Amino acid sequence: MKKVSAGIDIGGTNTVFGWVESNGDFIWKGKISTTDFEQPEEFVSEVSRQLLDNLGNNEAVGVGIGAPNGNYYNGTIEFAPNLKWKGVVHLKELFNKHFDLPVLVTNDANAAALGEMIYGGAKGVNNFITVTLGTGLGSGIVSNGNLIYGHDAFAGELGHTIVVMDGRECGCGRKGCLETYASATGISKTAFEMTQKDWTSEQVAEAANNGEEWALQAFDKTAKILGFALSNVVAITSPRIIFLFGGLAQAGPLIFDSTRKYMEENLLEIYKNKIQILPSALEGVDAAILGASALVWKEIS
Repeated sequence: MKKVSAGIDIGGTNTVFGWVESNGDFIWKGKISTTDFEQPEEFVSEVSRQLLDNLGNNEAVGVGIGAPNGNYYNGTIEFAPNLKWKGVVHLKELFNKHFDLPVLVTNDANAAALGEMIYGGAKGVNNFITVTLGTGLGSGIVSNGNLIYGHDAFAGELGHTIVVMDGRECGCGRKGCLETYASATGISKTAFEMTQKDWTSEQVAEAANNGEEWALQAFDKTAKILGFALSNVVAITSPRIIFLFGGLAQAGPLIFDSTRKYMEENLLEIYKNKIQILPSALEGVDAAILGASALVWKEIS
């Protein structure tokens, strides 16, 4: 018999979940379409059924859930724009109907940070930041070994700090947010502005690797804004490492080298040459499950 925690990552399109040991080994993992379920109760019942059917003789110690707009304090999803379940979803209560175990909820970026702490490159590191560069930009900030949640569990929204006054319109309703520039969507917009053609972030990376000047400039502009934003958050939390995670981070040196350069240029002197920018040690679909399951191991450790 092995002790395992459930990791559940709820996405706007798909949900992935599984049973994970404290060392990061999977006992079992599954996947369903989030959009197939009109009501959260039906969704929770199906995820719970599959998890319980595949627990075997192992001992479950808790359920960790990463979700958009997940509230750690309340165990809820609150007004998530990319989910069809509107308003406040009492996720912890729903899962506790199926599991007599601790059920912990946080947002997906915070789950990624915990995954890095428990299983990845932040083992033994008490001060770090994870930045997810996907469709948007998410972040999880760990200070003195603990995630920063703030008074309402919604702290750490680096993607919604304004980096360009009266800049691009953001889905949050404001203008000039970091994620409208430093994300897969953001670099696609930058490439369009330069060429008047539609490009995916992968296509921009391919063009840059082939030496096309417009694509290199698009990455440089993206990295300049990201590096500037990171220099500001360093002044607030003084992290030892900043991990970049997600689709845009797959561009490797195209994003890492210039981001490091621009961050260093903008840092206060006391922080220079102290902070590493590294790729996440957790990538792929499994990383989302690991991050969610890490909620449990962090809580009971």
